Amino acid sequence: MDNFNQNTAIKLYKNIFYIRRAEEILSDEYRKGVMKTPTHFGIGQEAIATGVCAALNDDDVIYTHHRSHTHYLGKGGSLFGLMAELLGRDGGCSKGRGGSVHLVDRSVGFLGSSPILGHSLALASGSGLAFKMDHTSKVAVAFFGEGACDEGAAWECFNYASVNKLPVLFVCENNLYATESPMSVRQHSEADLCKRLESFQVKAKKIDGNDVFDVYHAAINALNYCRNGHGPMFLECMTYRWREHVGPMWDYEINRTYRTKEELDEWIKKCPVIRARKYLIDEGIATIQAIDNWNNQIEQEISLTLEKAYESPWPDPKTLFENV
Repeated sequence: MDNFNQNTAIKLYKNIFYIRRAEEILSDEYRKGVMKTPTHFGIGQEAIATGVCAALNDDDVIYTHHRSHTHYLGKGGSLFGLMAELLGRDGGCSKGRGGSVHLVDRSVGFLGSSPILGHSLALASGSGLAFKMDHTSKVAVAFFGEGACDEGAAWECFNYASVNKLPVLFVCENNLYATESPMSVRQHSEADLCKRLESFQVKAKKIDGNDVFDVYHAAINALNYCRNGHGPMFLECMTYRWREHVGPMWDYEINRTYRTKEELDEWIKKCPVIRARKYLIDEGIATIQAIDNWNNQIEQEISLTLEKAYESPWPDPKTLFENV
């Protein structure tokens, strides 16, 4: 049952603001040249990770792709572990060896991210199979971009999960571009991902991926569906990434022309953080002053965590071949 209330709304706002500012601050640090790992920022897409992860139980697990910071933080991954990892420090969640795209925090059910396109669907399907065999109520979640649906393995996973009624929630973050290739050059103009999933007898729903409250409600319903033995479900969340595919820059800063600044500006008007803030104010859930106070507290927490991450030591070269 969806027990949405004012406390949930406040939690969702705080979480989405926390994720946004953590990534923006990391982006600023990246520009200084102190980070060497290729880094994919999810700025603009935070509502999906925030809403879905808030709907999960502690023992549910998630797998995700290269644009992984939002999901890692959404599931409760250590911010210090993320920051230290991007700085290549021993205190990082992968001991400074994995970088931005190889995050893990098993203690909160974040079982890993990887740049291998479509891998999250296969791993989540495997966990879903294990959960079903163990007769648990756990659900496995796979986050992936719409570009992963160009991989044949994705459709094998959809089919296998459907045939075996696995408790897997497939969350497609449709930001309209696979690297720099728009949907128009990869899919027929009338292609519809949800209809394609339904042909595999997978229940599918398209939602506004920039509305954290809509995402949360859709995720609650989808997770209940999966937990009750009905099989997998597919959520297509429409959204847009603001920054370049890899790195902290804006495409227009470096003269990339695969999309226009005007298109970006239209999506910035749909900012999920501003929309969440407006909802709290319009519904009388929080005052502007209260929200500003929360924001300031979050900013201070992130700044202190970054300082701590810089203080974390470098990995000892003697451990280079450990965990290989």
